Amino acid sequence: MAYYHRLGQIPRKRHTQFRQPDGSLYAEQLVGTLGFHGVSSLLYHKHLPTEIRTVGTPEPYSPKLLKDRPLEPAHLRTLSQTTTGGDYLQARQTMLGNADVTLSICNPTEKRMQYYYKNALADEVIFVHEGRGELWSQMGKVAFEPGDYIVIPRTIIHQLHFEDGPVRLLIIESFSPVETCRRYRNHFGQLLEHSPYCERDIRPPHELVTEDVQESGEYLVKIKKEGQLHHLTYGHSPFDVVGWDGYFYPYATSIHDFEPITGRLHQPPPVHQHFEANNFVICSFVPRLFDYHPLSIPAPYNHSNVDSDEVLYYVAGNFMSRKGVDLASFTWHPSGIPHGPHPGTVEASIGKKETHELAVMVDTFRPLYLTEAALPYIDPRYPMSWQPGFVPDPPRSADMMD
Repeated sequence: MAYYHRLGQIPRKRHTQFRQPDGSLYAEQLVGTLGFHGVSSLLYHKHLPTEIRTVGTPEPYSPKLLKDRPLEPAHLRTLSQTTTGGDYLQARQTMLGNADVTLSICNPTEKRMQYYYKNALADEVIFVHEGRGELWSQMGKVAFEPGDYIVIPRTIIHQLHFEDGPVRLLIIESFSPVETCRRYRNHFGQLLEHSPYCERDIRPPHELVTEDVQESGEYLVKIKKEGQLHHLTYGHSPFDVVGWDGYFYPYATSIHDFEPITGRLHQPPPVHQHFEANNFVICSFVPRLFDYHPLSIPAPYNHSNVDSDEVLYYVAGNFMSRKGVDLASFTWHPSGIPHGPHPGTVEASIGKKETHELAVMVDTFRPLYLTEAALPYIDPRYPMSWQPGFVPDPPRSADMMD
């Protein structure tokens, strides 16, 4: 996502003197990707962003990928796991991953982070299944609610503040920049008329956060890099920015604002694409009309995952091609074996006019691997659930029906 935004006070020209009321200079900082060739923003701090006080001992912080499991589809039932940890980082449990992307659940109990967080190597896309609150960052506040995608580019220091109530998040970590879809942009970068969403649906930071110096003068920033969580203490808050401008910032956009593309016959998964990154895409399945050819079959056809793994995370409604899945379930169909709708769902779909499903799909172009943390959630019967007469376990949610 790249369009120009500015907030707060900035000088008229870049890299020129910009002085504080006491006459000292504000500290200018460029943040961006791809060296000096990617999108970037210029931030203006009251204090030097380089002023480290102490460096703590790193702690291991990476999932254990299981690369020796059989080739089979998997169903992970995470709905019953209402909490996964205390704070935002402790609560992360990675379910699947590879060198390009990881997919994690995160159901924290603590409502406010007592530290600041930066992912130094990856963009993070947080899908808010349950919960409300605000993202606070160096670049301001972004409010969020159920159905929102919060896109946080790498290196941006931030906190998540949750309101009272349950919190259930899907976190997609991307080791390449997360962007809007190229086929929906013109060569100027503007989203085109046929795009399923536009700039009006994107919510950038709207209010700066300015924090005064604490009596202790210590501000802990936890930085994730190369499988470690590094602890750096600063003498001032990273939320000391008085203004910024550019194309690089966190934002939110809602799955409910994604306008579906439909046709006379069944449309392939790329029409659901919401974001793209290197070697994977993120798609949104939303309520929509089914195909309107008189002989159409709304259920998807069987297809072979020759080049990609397909993961679906189920958010709400009745997903008509699957039986026995819950809300907050993952289904994973790896490349190398065909997959398709469960027996009986194809015939049952004929004549249906619409669907009210909500789901997030991640298609990767390199193999994914289950993690050690995913093992307790595996439904062992799922790989054989296409056999005639198979009766799946009932869904554990009244909102997800066969």
